[in-house]
Amino acid sequence: MMGVTQDDRQVLIETTIAAPIDAVWRALREREQLRNWFGWDAETLAGEIDFIFFAHAEADEAAHVLQFGEWEGICDAIELAGDDSETTVSVVRRGPVVDWAGAYQDVPEGWVTFVQQLRLLLDRHPGAGRRTLYLSGAAKSGVAEPREALGISRLIAKPDGAEYSVSLPTGETISGLVWHRTHFQLGLNVTEWGDGLLVVSDMGVSGRRANGGGSALLTTFGLDEAVFRELEERWRAWWNVHYTAG
Repeated sequence: MMGVTQDDRQVLIETTIAAPIDAVWRALREREQLRNWFGWDAETLAGEIDFIFFAHAEADEAAHVLQFGEWEGICDAIELAGDDSETTVSVVRRGPVVDWAGAYQDVPEGWVTFVQQLRLLLDRHPGAGRRTLYLSGAAKSGVAEPREALGISRLIAKPDGAEYSVSLPTGETISGLVWHRTHFQLGLNVTEWGDGLLVVSDMGVSGRRANGGGSALLTTFGLDEAVFRELEERWRAWWNVHYTAG
Protein backbone atom coordinates (compact mmCIF):
# COMPACT_ATOMS: atom_id res chain seq x y z
CA MET A 1 0.00 0.00 0.00
CA MET A 2 2.80 2.46 0.76
CA GLY A 3 6.28 3.12 -0.52
CA VAL A 4 8.84 5.83 0.14
CA THR A 5 11.71 6.81 -2.14
CA GLN A 6 14.92 8.57 -1.15
CA ASP A 7 13.36 11.98 -1.74
CA ASP A 8 10.18 13.25 -0.12
CA ARG A 9 7.84 11.50 -2.55
CA GLN A 10 5.61 9.03 -0.75
CA VAL A 11 2.88 6.85 -2.25
CA LEU A 12 -0.05 6.82 0.17
CA ILE A 13 -2.04 4.35 -1.90
CA GLU A 14 -1.66 2.67 -5.28
CA THR A 15 -4.28 0.44 -6.83
CA THR A 16 -5.35 -0.77 -10.27
CA ILE A 17 -8.83 -0.13 -11.65
CA ALA A 18 -10.32 -2.13 -14.51
CA ALA A 19 -11.23 0.94 -16.55
CA PRO A 20 -9.55 3.00 -19.30
CA ILE A 21 -7.41 5.89 -18.14
CA ASP A 22 -9.71 8.45 -19.77
CA ALA A 23 -12.69 7.03 -17.85
CA VAL A 24 -10.81 7.29 -14.57
CA TRP A 25 -9.73 10.83 -15.38
CA ARG A 26 -13.36 11.82 -16.02
CA ALA A 27 -14.27 10.40 -12.61
CA LEU A 28 -11.78 12.88 -11.11
CA ARG A 29 -13.11 15.86 -13.06
CA GLU A 30 -16.89 15.43 -13.33
CA ARG A 31 -18.81 16.53 -10.25
CA GLU A 32 -21.56 13.93 -10.59
CA GLN A 33 -19.03 11.10 -10.69
CA LEU A 34 -17.03 12.60 -7.83
CA ARG A 35 -20.20 12.57 -5.73
CA ASN A 36 -20.43 8.81 -6.19
CA TRP A 37 -16.99 7.91 -4.87
CA PHE A 38 -15.52 10.76 -2.85
CA GLY A 39 -16.53 11.15 0.78
CA TRP A 40 -20.07 10.17 1.74
CA ASP A 41 -23.60 11.55 1.54
CA ALA A 42 -23.73 14.83 3.45
CA GLU A 43 -25.09 18.33 2.94
CA THR A 44 -21.50 19.57 2.73
CA LEU A 45 -20.32 17.13 0.06
CA ALA A 46 -20.87 19.36 -2.98
CA GLY A 47 -18.96 22.19 -1.31
CA GLU A 48 -16.12 19.89 -0.30
CA ILE A 49 -15.80 18.60 -3.87
CA ASP A 50 -15.66 22.15 -5.26
CA PHE A 51 -13.09 23.22 -2.66
CA ILE A 52 -10.77 20.21 -2.97
CA PHE A 53 -11.03 19.19 -6.62
CA PHE A 54 -11.59 22.52 -8.35
CA ALA A 55 -10.83 25.63 -6.27
CA HIS A 56 -7.62 24.21 -4.78
CA ALA A 57 -6.41 21.78 -7.45
CA GLU A 58 -4.56 22.04 -10.76
CA ALA A 59 -5.43 19.49 -13.44
CA ASP A 60 -2.85 18.40 -16.01
CA GLU A 61 -5.07 16.53 -18.45
CA ALA A 62 -2.21 15.52 -20.77
CA ALA A 63 -0.24 13.93 -17.91
CA HIS A 64 -3.37 12.73 -16.05
CA VAL A 65 -2.20 14.36 -12.83
CA LEU A 66 -4.39 16.23 -10.37
CA GLN A 67 -2.25 18.34 -8.04
CA PHE A 68 -3.80 19.63 -4.84
CA GLY A 69 -2.75 22.79 -3.03
CA GLU A 70 -0.12 22.89 -0.30
CA TRP A 71 -1.18 22.66 3.32
CA GLU A 72 1.29 22.91 6.21
CA GLY A 73 4.17 21.92 3.94
CA ILE A 74 2.31 18.94 2.45
CA CYS A 75 1.23 18.54 -1.17
CA ASP A 76 -0.87 15.59 -2.35
CA ALA A 77 -1.56 14.60 -5.94
CA ILE A 78 -3.47 11.90 -7.79
CA GLU A 79 -1.46 10.39 -10.63
CA LEU A 80 -2.88 8.04 -13.28
CA ALA A 81 -1.00 5.63 -15.53
CA GLY A 82 -2.62 3.14 -17.83
CA ASP A 83 -4.19 2.37 -21.16
CA ASP A 84 -7.54 1.46 -22.71
CA SER A 85 -8.10 -1.53 -20.41
CA GLU A 86 -6.87 -0.64 -16.91
CA THR A 87 -5.49 2.24 -14.90
CA THR A 88 -3.13 2.51 -11.94
CA VAL A 89 -4.24 5.21 -9.51
CA SER A 90 -1.63 6.59 -7.11
CA VAL A 91 -2.06 9.19 -4.40
CA VAL A 92 1.37 10.75 -3.94
CA ARG A 93 2.48 13.02 -1.11
CA ARG A 94 5.40 15.39 -0.91
CA GLY A 95 6.22 16.52 2.59
CA PRO A 96 6.76 14.88 5.99
CA VAL A 97 6.73 11.10 5.76
CA VAL A 98 3.61 9.39 7.08
CA ASP A 99 4.29 6.76 9.76
CA TRP A 100 1.84 4.04 8.74
CA ALA A 101 2.10 2.24 12.09
CA GLY A 102 1.91 5.44 14.15
CA ALA A 103 -1.10 7.48 15.21
CA TYR A 104 -4.20 7.48 13.03
CA GLN A 105 -4.14 10.29 10.45
CA ASP A 106 -7.37 11.37 8.81
CA VAL A 107 -6.12 12.50 5.41
CA PRO A 108 -3.93 9.52 4.40
CA GLU A 109 -6.53 7.04 5.64
CA GLY A 110 -9.25 9.02 3.90
CA TRP A 111 -7.42 8.84 0.59
CA VAL A 112 -7.19 5.06 0.92
CA THR A 113 -10.93 4.78 1.58
CA PHE A 114 -11.93 7.10 -1.22
CA VAL A 115 -9.68 5.54 -3.86
CA GLN A 116 -11.09 2.13 -2.94
CA GLN A 117 -14.59 3.58 -3.36
CA LEU A 118 -13.50 4.86 -6.77
CA ARG A 119 -12.29 1.36 -7.67
CA LEU A 120 -15.61 -0.11 -6.58
CA LEU A 121 -17.58 2.41 -8.64
CA LEU A 122 -15.62 1.94 -11.87
CA ASP A 123 -14.96 -1.79 -11.52
CA ARG A 124 -18.49 -2.77 -10.51
CA HIS A 125 -20.93 0.14 -10.97
CA PRO A 126 -19.85 2.54 -13.75
CA GLY A 127 -22.43 5.28 -14.13
CA ALA A 128 -24.41 4.23 -11.06
CA GLY A 129 -25.45 6.33 -8.07
CA ARG A 130 -24.64 5.28 -4.53
CA ARG A 131 -26.13 5.82 -1.08
CA THR A 132 -23.91 5.87 1.95
CA LEU A 133 -24.05 5.88 5.74
CA TYR A 134 -21.16 7.20 7.84
CA LEU A 135 -20.87 6.59 11.57
CA SER A 136 -18.02 7.65 13.84
CA GLY A 137 -17.27 8.25 17.48
CA ALA A 138 -15.41 7.35 20.63
CA ALA A 139 -15.85 3.95 22.24
CA LYS A 140 -17.81 3.90 25.47
CA SER A 141 -16.22 2.34 28.56
CA GLY A 142 -15.61 -1.39 28.10
CA VAL A 143 -16.32 -1.30 24.34
CA ALA A 144 -13.71 -2.50 21.85
CA GLU A 145 -12.75 -0.60 18.75
CA PRO A 146 -15.08 -1.13 15.78
CA ARG A 147 -13.37 -3.99 13.93
CA GLU A 148 -13.31 -6.13 17.05
CA ALA A 149 -16.76 -5.02 18.24
CA LEU A 150 -18.23 -5.94 14.85
CA GLY A 151 -16.48 -9.32 14.86
CA ILE A 152 -14.52 -8.77 11.66
CA SER A 153 -10.96 -8.52 13.00
CA ARG A 154 -10.19 -12.10 11.95
CA LEU A 155 -10.80 -11.16 8.31
CA ILE A 156 -7.62 -9.07 8.33
CA ALA A 157 -5.72 -12.34 7.97
CA LYS A 158 -7.44 -13.10 4.66
CA PRO A 159 -5.80 -11.86 1.45
CA ASP A 160 -7.43 -9.20 -0.70
CA GLY A 161 -9.92 -10.87 -3.03
CA ALA A 162 -10.66 -13.76 -0.66
CA GLU A 163 -14.27 -14.73 -0.08
CA TYR A 164 -15.77 -14.20 3.36
CA SER A 165 -19.08 -14.50 5.20
CA VAL A 166 -19.65 -13.10 8.68
CA SER A 167 -22.60 -12.59 11.02
CA LEU A 168 -22.59 -9.10 12.50
CA PRO A 169 -23.93 -7.97 15.87
CA THR A 170 -26.17 -5.57 13.94
CA GLY A 171 -28.34 -8.61 13.20
CA GLU A 172 -27.35 -9.39 9.64
CA THR A 173 -24.97 -11.64 7.74
CA ILE A 174 -22.80 -10.11 5.05
CA SER A 175 -20.64 -11.80 2.44
CA GLY A 176 -18.47 -10.99 -0.53
CA LEU A 177 -14.76 -10.33 -1.03
CA VAL A 178 -12.11 -8.83 1.21
CA TRP A 179 -11.51 -5.55 -0.64
CA HIS A 180 -8.55 -3.80 1.05
CA ARG A 181 -6.84 -3.10 4.35
CA THR A 182 -4.31 -0.83 6.04
CA HIS A 183 -2.96 -0.82 9.58
CA PHE A 184 -6.10 1.06 10.65
CA GLN A 185 -8.91 0.08 8.28
CA LEU A 186 -10.54 -2.93 6.68
CA GLY A 187 -12.67 -2.82 3.53
CA LEU A 188 -15.18 -5.54 2.70
CA ASN A 189 -17.16 -5.83 -0.52
CA VAL A 190 -20.75 -6.58 0.56
CA THR A 191 -22.99 -8.53 -1.81
CA GLU A 192 -26.11 -7.86 0.26
CA TRP A 193 -25.79 -4.08 -0.17
CA GLY A 194 -26.10 -4.18 -3.94
CA ASP A 195 -22.45 -5.19 -4.30
CA GLY A 196 -21.43 -2.38 -1.97
CA LEU A 197 -18.59 -1.74 0.45
CA LEU A 198 -18.07 -1.63 4.21
CA VAL A 199 -14.99 0.24 5.47
CA VAL A 200 -14.36 -0.03 9.21
CA SER A 201 -11.60 2.05 10.78
CA ASP A 202 -10.01 1.77 14.23
CA MET A 203 -8.71 5.22 15.19
CA GLY A 204 -7.09 4.36 18.52
CA VAL A 205 -6.79 6.29 21.76
CA SER A 206 -6.49 10.07 21.61
CA GLY A 207 -7.48 13.11 23.62
CA ARG A 208 -11.00 12.79 22.22
CA ARG A 209 -11.12 8.98 22.43
CA ALA A 210 -10.03 7.83 25.88
CA ASN A 211 -11.16 4.27 25.13
CA GLY A 212 -10.37 4.32 21.42
CA GLY A 213 -13.02 4.46 18.73
CA GLY A 214 -13.38 4.71 15.02
CA SER A 215 -15.80 4.76 12.13
CA ALA A 216 -17.88 2.69 9.75
CA LEU A 217 -18.65 3.77 6.18
CA LEU A 218 -21.35 1.83 4.36
CA THR A 219 -21.61 2.25 0.58
CA THR A 220 -24.69 0.76 -1.10
CA PHE A 221 -26.02 0.52 -4.65
CA GLY A 222 -29.56 -0.11 -5.85
CA LEU A 223 -31.27 -0.55 -2.48
CA ASP A 224 -34.83 0.74 -2.38
CA GLU A 225 -35.81 3.36 0.17
CA ALA A 226 -37.33 0.95 2.69
CA VAL A 227 -34.36 -1.42 2.62
CA PHE A 228 -31.85 1.40 2.98
CA ARG A 229 -33.76 3.00 5.87
CA GLU A 230 -33.95 -0.34 7.66
CA LEU A 231 -30.20 -0.76 7.19
CA GLU A 232 -29.56 2.75 8.50
CA GLU A 233 -31.78 2.34 11.55
CA ARG A 234 -30.21 -1.01 12.44
CA TRP A 235 -26.66 0.31 12.20
CA ARG A 236 -27.38 3.58 14.01
CA ALA A 237 -29.06 1.73 16.85
CA TRP A 238 -26.12 -0.62 17.30
CA TRP A 239 -23.54 2.15 16.93
CA ASN A 240 -25.19 4.47 19.46
CA VAL A 241 -25.15 1.78 22.12
CA HIS A 242 -21.39 1.31 21.76
CA TYR A 243 -19.99 4.67 20.64
CA THR A 244 -20.60 8.36 21.24
CA ALA A 245 -21.44 10.60 18.31
CA GLY A 246 -18.30 11.79 16.53
